[in-house]
Order: sequence, then structure tokens, then C-alpha cells
Amino acid sequence: MSRVLCVILNWRTPDMTLRAAQAAITAMEGIEGAITIVDNDSLDGSFEAMSAAAADWPRVRVLQSGRNGGYGAGNNFGIRAGLPDGSSPDFVYILNSDAFPDPDAISGLVAYLEQNPDVGFAGSHIYGEDGVPHVSAFRFPSIAGEFEGAAKTGPISKLLKNAIVAPDLPTQTARVDWLAGASVLMRQSVLDQVGLFDEAFFLYFEETDLCRRAAMAGWPTVYVVESRVMHLGSVSTGMKEWQRVPGYWFASRRHYFEKNHGRLYAGLATAAHIAGLGVYGLRVLAGRKKPHTPPHFLRDLVKHSWGTRISRES
Repeated sequence: MSRVLCVILNWRTPDMTLRAAQAAITAMEGIEGAITIVDNDSLDGSFEAMSAAAADWPRVRVLQSGRNGGYGAGNNFGIRAGLPDGSSPDFVYILNSDAFPDPDAISGLVAYLEQNPDVGFAGSHIYGEDGVPHVSAFRFPSIAGEFEGAAKTGPISKLLKNAIVAPDLPTQTARVDWLAGASVLMRQSVLDQVGLFDEAFFLYFEETDLCRRAAMAGWPTVYVVESRVMHLGSVSTGMKEWQRVPGYWFASRRHYFEKNHGRLYAGLATAAHIAGLGVYGLRVLAGRKKPHTPPHFLRDLVKHSWGTRISRES
């Protein structure tokens, strides 16, 4: 029987993380393995509270990372710890602290990877509290995709339909380029081959990069519609309350393009994004509508893409 290590990363949301762990316990019934909660150095009593609450839970342990190195670093800490007996699992299941798998969500992903040995990663259908699906299956970013995404214009989107980063969700299980990391099952053997999350990403683009490395090594990613997970979304990151896109998002975007395509390509991708914003701006002026672009986004994009590298807190 395949063994699964479920890793849940906590950052100052202990009650919600414990709720996610409880859902994972139910979804892990009949599956050999363990659940590891990693506190990403919250320094707010999270570790102590979760350790006390989970003390009598079966197959659950709480670890302290000792530093907040970001999403990838925190999950890597849990993956490297392995199973409680020190051995490696067959599969690693990454579950967000604000995500709650249906009872058969994990077993569905395990069954899919067991039945499809040529697939590297498998992820769930993600939906909100209101039942509305979340966009969680994507194409890899590209120059054309940057232009289309910024322009937000029907004719351009139609022309560049194969470059749209966030296309309509598949209605049936299908291969995709990459998946949001709320609920993803990964082969340990693939991680051994291509490496874990790149810890140069503090937050965002790390799943994109990992799925790309796996794809380049011949291990595709699949969106499994039968595996369903309810996701609150952006609770730890506070994305819904952003008044301005934080510096670490721009830093991650820049690192992704430069690492995977080189500096020239990264610069052209930014130029394409700026051109797309220009098209969108003309539409807004013509229609006398309120723009949906975050405040100072263009200035921050230029500064962080072509200027001196920034810190994560900028």
C-alpha cells in the first residue's frame, strides 16, 4: 500500500490549520501515512497551541520550522522531515491551511497516481464556501500570456487563446501545465529527481516553477475533477485585503522568468505586460470606467522588474 505524507503549513492561523488537519485526518482514513503540521515560525503561540490540540490525534505531529522562509521553505521543511519513523513516503500531499478536503479527496488523488505511473503530480478541484469553483489549473506564463492578461480585451484574448494563463477550468480530468498548491499530491520519486520547492520564491510562482521542472523532466501534472477540496483562499497571505501588490510578488515573478527563460525573455515579458496595460488603459478611458489595476501597479512592475532586486518585505 502506498504511504502518504500530508504537509500543512501554518502561519498565524492555528485554529484554521487545526480545522484543515481534522479534515485531512478524515480524508486519510484507509491510507497509510501521516500528517505533519509545520509552523512557519509564527511567533504568536501557534506552535504551542497546535501542539497541545494535536497531542492525542492519530498520525499527526506538529513541527517548528524555526524561520519564516516562505511557502516553499516551510513545505520543504515538512517534506524533508519525512514520515515519523524517518522513512520517505511514496507520495507527498501538500494541503493549504485554509483548505478542507472532502472525505474521498486524498484517496482519489492517490488512486489516480497509482493508476497512472507516468504522471508526476495530481491536484484537486477547488471550490469556495459558496460552492463556486476556484480557478486553480493554469498554463505556464509567457510573453504572449503577459500581454493577454494585462490587456483584458476580448479580441486579443481570442487571438491569444492558447496563451491565456488562467483558461476555463477543465470539466473532466485533464493534463494542465501547473496547479495552485492548495491540494496537490506529488510523487516522492519525482521530487527526488527534480528537487523540492525553490526557496528563492518567498510566496507565489513556486508551484509554477516546480510543475515546470517536473514537466521538463517528463512528469506531467493532472487536474483531477473527482477530488474536491473546499478552499477559503488568501487567509494567511491577506491577498483579499491588499491595497497594493507586495514586493515579494514582483520578486517571485522576476525570479520565475529569469530562472526559466533568461533575463532577455523576462524583460520582454514585462514589456508585453506594460503594452497590455496600455491597451487596457485606453479601454478604460474610452468607456469611462473605473480601472481594476491595483494602485501603483505599473510603477511597481517597472521598478521591481528592471531595477535593483528588492527584498521580500518591499
